[in-house]
Amino acid sequence: MTERVLGPRKSKRRRTRLLVLSSIVGAALMVFFVVSAGAVLPGSPSVFESGNDTTLGVGNEVVDNLPVPPAAPHTDWISVTGGGDPYVHLTDVAAATNDDSFTPGQKQDTVCPTVEGHKNPPKDDFTDVASYVEKNQTTGDTYLYGATLRYAPNGNASENIELKQGTSGFCPGSTTLLARTPGDKLLAIDYLGGGSAVQFHVLTWIASGPCNVANDPAPCWGANVLTLDPNVAEGGVSVVNFTAAQNPISGQAIQAGQFAEFGVNLTDAGIVGGTGCVAFSQTVWESRSSGSSFVSSTKDITIEDKDINTCANLSVRKVGSDGGSQAGVVLTLYEGSDTTGAVVGTCTVDANGDCLPPFTDLDPGTYTIDETAGLPPGYAKDPALPFTFTLAADEQRTLTFTDVAQRGAIKVTKTSIKGNTLLAGATFSVTGPGGPYTLTTGDDGTDCLDDLMFGDYVVTETAAPGGYAIDDATPHNVTIGTNAECPNASVGADLAFSDTPLTDITATANSQDDGPGGTLSDISCVDGNGDDVGNSPQGPAHDVAVAANDLHPGTYTCTIVIDP
Repeated sequence: MTERVLGPRKSKRRRTRLLVLSSIVGAALMVFFVVSAGAVLPGSPSVFESGNDTTLGVGNEVVDNLPVPPAAPHTDWISVTGGGDPYVHLTDVAAATNDDSFTPGQKQDTVCPTVEGHKNPPKDDFTDVASYVEKNQTTGDTYLYGATLRYAPNGNASENIELKQGTSGFCPGSTTLLARTPGDKLLAIDYLGGGSAVQFHVLTWIASGPCNVANDPAPCWGANVLTLDPNVAEGGVSVVNFTAAQNPISGQAIQAGQFAEFGVNLTDAGIVGGTGCVAFSQTVWESRSSGSSFVSSTKDITIEDKDINTCANLSVRKVGSDGGSQAGVVLTLYEGSDTTGAVVGTCTVDANGDCLPPFTDLDPGTYTIDETAGLPPGYAKDPALPFTFTLAADEQRTLTFTDVAQRGAIKVTKTSIKGNTLLAGATFSVTGPGGPYTLTTGDDGTDCLDDLMFGDYVVTETAAPGGYAIDDATPHNVTIGTNAECPNASVGADLAFSDTPLTDITATANSQDDGPGGTLSDISCVDGNGDDVGNSPQGPAHDVAVAANDLHPGTYTCTIVIDP
């Protein structure tokens, strides 16, 4: 068995965007103000600055001298101009009547809010959204960084970040907006005090229980609200004007208050991580009018389709040691350290060796996999199976197992019919899978052929040793279905053949006088059935000879008649 560990999985979901209006209405809650705690969240593997950019510029064009390996200034949001994973940059319709929003007046606690076009207030109108997700491989913590640009400054900017799992599918009639599902999260952010103080709250979509809006029935955003501290979340609003060069997200000069950014340790915030599997496939960015996170109405939103995933995923491959097809093999994945655990699922090997479907969205933990059906004839299960392993959060692993091709053998033995004398030089043809082959007996009277695929073969003696005749030239059918190798093929196909020794006879008559007065002779040699053998009959002549070669053992009679 070989194992391959892959890098972080990239989302295959099509990236799209949609503008939506949302609102949170609820009872008064304790307000906790967060002031940027040094611009970098503890444990950030990239030392991403989620607060300092509000004065240094969106792309940190001013060198900050942070110790980021390799030795170079950190560029933060300037990296979104590359347009590739792990950064995301979405543009948004602005200052237009077709800016999509939730239909006004509908409740926040709606599984699938309806959407229609509106022109949003300039200070609540997104023009750009950017995000970046990273994971600390040592601690396992997952970090989400976000940035928004607005059409006009909003010093006390407010926004929601809605994280959707998508397990309930798309909303009816929509191919972009996922339905809310129990366990979805809402990160409510208020940049207060002109952006100098930031308030973070986390809400959870629930199927039952008390709602944040007390008069609403479940499903809804639940009443349990988490407030985040400065070591978990930080952010700010720009307090100075930026030039176009300082704004690589949109490439436009912006005024103080148009740019806002944040960073959240999603693990410490209880949004991802822990012992279970959490996968968010859609992020909804929602602007809100200034005010409490729970009473002000939402305005503009953008939908981002990018996985934030702590689930493990497992791909399995199955091959034969000889390259033969393993199609049809079934592997079963169990929870725990042996095959007595609960069955997680099964996969079936295709013609390419991939076991499908792959095992996705697995909780971090210990698993055991085993081959449970479909072992092809002529193969033995990989000795590594059943195989026990542990998956970490967000791990993408591929396991490859190799079934061992079983091989058989054919052995032939050649003897003389007289005394079972071992004969060298007998030749045999072997036809069947991978053939044809040729066997020739050695001094010990044997030859052996191994590494044969299981299947049906035909063995035929094609030539006897010199001085012998083939006793049996008929094809012999054998089936190889047992593991065997030479020189001991007794557990494979062990075939014995005998040959008959041959004799040459000569009868001659020579007259001592070859003249007219000499004798004339006739010679005739016959076998036990009275049939002529050799060149019989010969004569009459002064000198006459009969030769009969390659005679099998038996009674032969040669008659010589001398005529005076």
